[in-house]
Amino acid sequence: MMNRSGLYSATFPRPGPEHDTLFGTVASELDLIDQQLLEALQVDADRSSVELARLVGLSPAATLHRVRRLKESGIVRGVVARLDSAAAGFPLQVYVAVTLQRHDDASHRRFAEAVRAMPEVISADWVTGETDAMLMVVAREVAELQRVLVRLSTRGGAARVMTLLRLEELKPASPLPVQSLP
Repeated sequence: MMNRSGLYSATFPRPGPEHDTLFGTVASELDLIDQQLLEALQVDADRSSVELARLVGLSPAATLHRVRRLKESGIVRGVVARLDSAAAGFPLQVYVAVTLQRHDDASHRRFAEAVRAMPEVISADWVTGETDAMLMVVAREVAELQRVLVRLSTRGGAARVMTLLRLEELKPASPLPVQSLP
């Protein structure tokens, strides 16, 4: 939504403390330069401040200040290298849909703790519908995957675990479409 000063802002209310890991509060105003910086950083976060400054038409110091502000606001959560799972020795990449036995706060906490303790789970999200959580699991071999699935059931409280073998990447993770509206 555009405010009076021509800046875009978005606010997402936090439903309550029980959803701290699921929802966060975002109150941010992004101008065109912020949007250009975010797009550039999503394509190549390894660019120097001088390169970014040239791209957006600011001094390197002003650009660095803007990037720091975007990081401090939480819009930029981190700068990481994206690895190829198979090339790094994890040929099995599996989506795991989990339905919990119980749906109380203690069960959710126990499951979340179990998932966070498993390095083979490289991402996990709470979802809606018949499935409670969707995980991405990597493994070197089927036996390693089986151990993860057993731990999800025994330590995590999963009543149902469904696996979907990832065959091939259809579309890589894409940048968020932060361009301003026409």
